Amino acid sequence: MGVVTDIRDRTRASGPVAAVPGEAGRSRNAPASLFWRIFSLNAAGLVVAAALLLGPVTVSTPVLPAEALVVVAGLALLLAGNAVVLRLGLAPLARLGRAMAAADLLRPGARAVVAGPAETAELITTYNTMLDRLQSERAAGAARALSAQERERHRIARELHDEVGQTLTAVLLQLKRVADRVPGELREDVGQAQEATRAGLDEIRRIARRLRPGVLEELGLVSALRSLAAEFTTHGLTVRHQIPADLPALTEEAELVLYRVAQEGLTNTARHAGADRAEITLSPASYGVELVVRDNGKGVGDAPEGAGIGGMRERALLVGAELAVGPGPEGGTEIRLRVPAGAAGGR
Repeated sequence: MGVVTDIRDRTRASGPVAAVPGEAGRSRNAPASLFWRIFSLNAAGLVVAAALLLGPVTVSTPVLPAEALVVVAGLALLLAGNAVVLRLGLAPLARLGRAMAAADLLRPGARAVVAGPAETAELITTYNTMLDRLQSERAAGAARALSAQERERHRIARELHDEVGQTLTAVLLQLKRVADRVPGELREDVGQAQEATRAGLDEIRRIARRLRPGVLEELGLVSALRSLAAEFTTHGLTVRHQIPADLPALTEEAELVLYRVAQEGLTNTARHAGADRAEITLSPASYGVELVVRDNGKGVGDAPEGAGIGGMRERALLVGAELAVGPGPEGGTEIRLRVPAGAAGGR
C-alpha cells in the first residue's frame, strides 16, 4: 500500500500524463475507421438476418417465392449499405489523388482537405506534412542555388569588365594609333575595325551590367528599374515605367528578386512576345509592394512554362512573394509579383 500511495502522490505532483499522439486523442475525436464501418454494417445485417430466421421468418425446402423475395431484398439492402459506406469512405482518397496530381512545389499553399475515416484522414495529414517539408527543403535548396548563381554572375561580370573589357579597350587604342599612320586607302578598313571593336566593347559592358546590377547596389531599386526600362527601350520596343520613389522598406534579397523578375520579364518580352510596347509598374500596397510587367505581345497561350518563368517562381519563393503569370487586361502577357514588406531572404 505504501508503494501504491507513493506512486499516486508522484503522479499528482507531476501533473496529468500526456496522451500518446495517435492513440487516445485519435480514438476520442477522429471518425471511425473504414474497417469498423463496414464490419459494423455487415454485423448488423447478419444479426438482423439471424434474428429473423430464429423468429418469424423461415426458409422452406424447396424455397417458397415469398421467402426468396425476403432473402434477395435483405441481400440487396446489405450490398447497397456496403456500397454507400465504401463510396463515402473512399471519396477522400479520390480527392487526395486529384490534389497529388495537381501539386506544384512552385505554387505553395494548396493542401488536401483532411476528411474521411481515420485511416484516410491520417494518410491525408501525412501527405500534407510531407508536402510542407518538401516545399521547405526546395526553398532552402533554391536559396543556396540562387545565391551561388548570383556569386557566379558577379565573378563573370567582373572578369568580362576587367579582363575582356580592358583587352578590347587596348585593341581600340592600338587601332586608333594605326589609323593615324596607315595609307589613305586602308583607313576605311581600319575605321570599320574600330567600329566593330567599339560595338563589341559596348556589348561586353551591357552583358556585364545585366549579370551584375551595379546600379542596384549603388543607387537602389528605383534607379535600377528605371535604368532597366531605358536599357530595353531599343530595337523597336518601347518600355514605359511608373516607379515612385517612396516605397516600403525592403531587404536586399527582396530588391534583388524584384529586379531579376523585371529583368526576366522584359527579356522574355524582347525575345518571344513580338511586342512593341511594355510597361513596368512598381507600387506600394497594403501588404508591401507589387511589381507588374506587361506587354502587348502575343501572350503565353497554352504553352508550358519555360525555365525563365520557373526561375521567377523560385526567386519569389525565397522572399515569400506571390507570382502570377497570365494574359494582360488588353492582351499580351502580364507578370504580377506581390512582395510583403520587410521580406527576408529565405522562408
